[in-house]
Amino acid sequence: MERIDAKSWYRKKGFGDGITLIYEPFIKEFYRCNIWHVRGRDRDLLIDSGMGVVSLRQHVPLVTEKPCLAVASHTHFDHVGSHHEFPDRLVHPSESEILAKPTRAKTLADPYVTDEIFDALPPEPYSSIEYSVAGARATRLVDDGDVIDLGDRHFEVVHTPGHSPGGIALWEAATEIFFTGDIVYDGPLIEDTYHADPIDYRRSMRRVYEFPARVVHGGHFPSFTGERLREIVGLWLEQKELAG
Repeated sequence: MERIDAKSWYRKKGFGDGITLIYEPFIKEFYRCNIWHVRGRDRDLLIDSGMGVVSLRQHVPLVTEKPCLAVASHTHFDHVGSHHEFPDRLVHPSESEILAKPTRAKTLADPYVTDEIFDALPPEPYSSIEYSVAGARATRLVDDGDVIDLGDRHFEVVHTPGHSPGGIALWEAATEIFFTGDIVYDGPLIEDTYHADPIDYRRSMRRVYEFPARVVHGGHFPSFTGERLREIVGLWLEQKELAG
């Protein structure tokens, strides 16, 4: 399989509202994490950090222009691979131990990380068999109701367990922007990870349904409207009720 040079590994797309999507185009869409950068007055916010197979800080200068808070929506391999590159790392207490001492199994690198998740491989010496997430102890634990302050922007932490125990979403009431991580996005949802919980998942979906979002930026797949959020979640809940 072809290998891609490091300087070409990442791409960016602006969304307005001071928000930029950073992504890894050579990872197949289902496995490709959305890395969200939010510009603030005093500091910036990074929501998730991708696989970490190429240095994010070295090859995406945007993330080094200001002090940057690296938040983990949860600790699966595709979301926290570059967290160790940032001095300020935020995660929910339920997954702080995974962020600090990740293993292939706990981060789902085993069984998901194989050459088959790529359309082209990262530069040498990358090896899917040897891939692992670097440990990165949290500098701040965030739980439901906490606020992440960028100076002129404030994001409320919404605990959304279900996909994983420490999953979080971030809500900016002033703009009605909702970063939902992997609890909900516009694509096939994953409900069967080793630490998923179906009861928690239903509770979290009922909760996110109530947010009056204008735009939703999920952990995977394209962004969508608040109306689409309620459509996705409403249908999901209806199907669960029918299934018993």
